[in-house]
Amino acid sequence: MSSSPAILPISNPQSPAILSAASGGSLQSQGPVTTPAFRVFINHISESLRHGLSQRKPWAELADRTAFSKPESLSEATLRIRKNYSYFRVNYLAVVALILGFSLVSHPFSLILLVGLLSSWIFLYLFRPSDQPLVVFGRTFKDSETLILLVLLSVFVVFLTSVGSVLVSALLVGVALVCAHGAFRVPEDLFLDEQDNVSPGFLSFFSSAASSAAAAAVPVAART
Repeated sequence: MSSSPAILPISNPQSPAILSAASGGSLQSQGPVTTPAFRVFINHISESLRHGLSQRKPWAELADRTAFSKPESLSEATLRIRKNYSYFRVNYLAVVALILGFSLVSHPFSLILLVGLLSSWIFLYLFRPSDQPLVVFGRTFKDSETLILLVLLSVFVVFLTSVGSVLVSALLVGVALVCAHGAFRVPEDLFLDEQDNVSPGFLSFFSSAASSAAAAAVPVAART
């Protein structure tokens, strides 16, 4: 019996040009989630949230029933609200955030619309790589056109759906609860001088996070 000759494997090495084109295409297809600017933004928000929550006052002090009394006048109630807000700022904002979250969870349709709107702003405009134009149904949109579309979408979602009413009602309930607590909580036993060393505002991380993300995006854009 004659044995058939062995078949040697033949490899077709790709040229360096093809390899570089493939690697360049994979780099250009990098999504907004994997960009350094987006990672810096998320890390800065998480760090700012942890730092802000670490400055909250004890909840037992917030709910101390022995420190409540009826204000004698409207001016006294306003002064109490100002002092209590200066001292319990982080606690008050946490309460309002919890009310907002509960309101959105109890309205799933509004929650889905709001998450979709925020995702559209993040992935289609704020953190979309500059070398990747927005293409929808074969049509390429400029940055200005994308911005106009997102603004129109925001107006539609907030004012023409249930999202706006859910957010406004939740904020009104939260503000009313904060004002009621601040008006009836006697602030004489609070050490308000501590606020001189506290960072200005619990939600100030948005501006600093956005600036950090922009600073991180500059070298990335320079390399492309």
